[in-house]
Amino acid sequence: MALPVAFFAVFFAYPVAAIVRRGLRIDGAWRFGRIADVLGDAGIRHVLWFTTWQALASTALTLLIALPGAYVLARLDFPGRQILRAVVTVPFVLPTVVVGTAFLALLGHGGLLDQLWGVRLDTTVWAILLAHVFFNYAVVVRTVGGLWAQLDPRQEEAARMLGASPLTAWRTVTLPALAPAVAAAALMVFLFTFTSFGVVQILGGPTFSTLEVEIYRQTSEIFDLSTAAVLTLVQFAAVGAILAVHAWTVRRREGALKLVDAALTARRPRGAGQWTLLAGVLATSAVLLLLPLAVLVQRSLTAPGFGYYRALTDPDGGVFPVAPISAVGTSLSYAAAATAIAVVIGSLAAAALTRRDAGRLVRGFDALLMLPLGVSAVTVGFGFLIALDKPPLDLRQSWILVPLAQALVGVPFVVRTMLPVLRAVDARLREAAAVLGASPWRVWREVDLPMVRRALLVAAGFAFAVSLGEFGATVFIARPDNPTLPVAVARLLSRPGDLNYGQAMALSTILMVVCAVALLLLERLRTADRSGEL
Repeated sequence: MALPVAFFAVFFAYPVAAIVRRGLRIDGAWRFGRIADVLGDAGIRHVLWFTTWQALASTALTLLIALPGAYVLARLDFPGRQILRAVVTVPFVLPTVVVGTAFLALLGHGGLLDQLWGVRLDTTVWAILLAHVFFNYAVVVRTVGGLWAQLDPRQEEAARMLGASPLTAWRTVTLPALAPAVAAAALMVFLFTFTSFGVVQILGGPTFSTLEVEIYRQTSEIFDLSTAAVLTLVQFAAVGAILAVHAWTVRRREGALKLVDAALTARRPRGAGQWTLLAGVLATSAVLLLLPLAVLVQRSLTAPGFGYYRALTDPDGGVFPVAPISAVGTSLSYAAAATAIAVVIGSLAAAALTRRDAGRLVRGFDALLMLPLGVSAVTVGFGFLIALDKPPLDLRQSWILVPLAQALVGVPFVVRTMLPVLRAVDARLREAAAVLGASPWRVWREVDLPMVRRALLVAAGFAFAVSLGEFGATVFIARPDNPTLPVAVARLLSRPGDLNYGQAMALSTILMVVCAVALLLLERLRTADRSGEL
């Protein structure tokens, strides 16, 4: 635990505490009254209200649209099922900047709706809600569908044989069993939408602002650190409560149900109702998930002869001191370094959490590992600038600062991927190796590593994808001559002109392709692992 604890203490707790201290400690004295002043401001209360209700609306809309998809992928066996599973997962690994850009191309000025019917939704709350559904559709499908596929269908069939209608059987038998998974998925969607930044930053414009966007505005535009500090504390408290409820629902889901092999529950669609439902899910996936990405690609190709892509090689565009295409290499190198850091830190933390003699303090660290996913990335990024500016931790001019910030987001994914596999390793194998004289390092290398190698690769893939798309912290610390892809896209969109807009679309397309390739490789690893091919 020493290295993971030190990593989170130095690169997460210290920067967040530094920005809170800088904001609330004025003239050498703590000004806690500033909290009441900030929360009493009508504009801030409006931001808090919008943040909360848009998260609730996004969560409800996501559940309404995604639950049928969870059923189809869990219980129906049809050609192209694995392809559809990959398609619905792609949006979740896409950077929020790409999601915002895709919906801007679909709903904004000159977008598809504008061209067909003269309708623009980019300055309305509907654009934000639909983008959030697009981004979080896979959370519901994976979380609820994963459990749904393992529920014994004979229980619902027994209720049908006793005279219950299909709806009554589902409501009285299946829904109560799914309730913990639905609650866990809803809480995760609420967490992601409550802390939304990239989507709201691009689609909300000056009209709509979440807590995350307001923290960014207070720090980078107004330079009001005391207000930003108060908002950080509010967000921290809200996220802590959400994670506590999430941990409780996960424990209920793990211990309350008797499950069966998921491969035995999927059947070919039967009857007009199931075929209609399948057609509806396929149509929803095409319109909600594929259409925005297709429009994004189409808008990047509107210039003759791949003009926007060729313009990416021009260093004289005025937005960056380097050619925008250099952001591709910069992002890949940063993401690779962040992945290496995340895998080392996450693997050590997961190994410590699986020890049978782990104390309550160590087990409590498991919940703390999730905090970087919910605490303001903007706060972390700005905290890096004001906290890591003195020896021996003066890293403001170091390239490693960006990978460190990205690794903070990747570590939770590594831990969540590694923990179930490590817990499944029979402890007696380790004990037998130790009795035969193997050192702890050799026990790990000879016993654990062969069993968790595939999970380690999957964890590395997730860490790489999320590091590649990290935006909230990177926008503060990425240097102008070394922008990452999300930062480059955001800066291009902030400049007027068709050329800048087209280059943003082209860079977003490149980023989307890289993330999709990483996801397909992950799916290939998982499929090969299940079939025993590797």
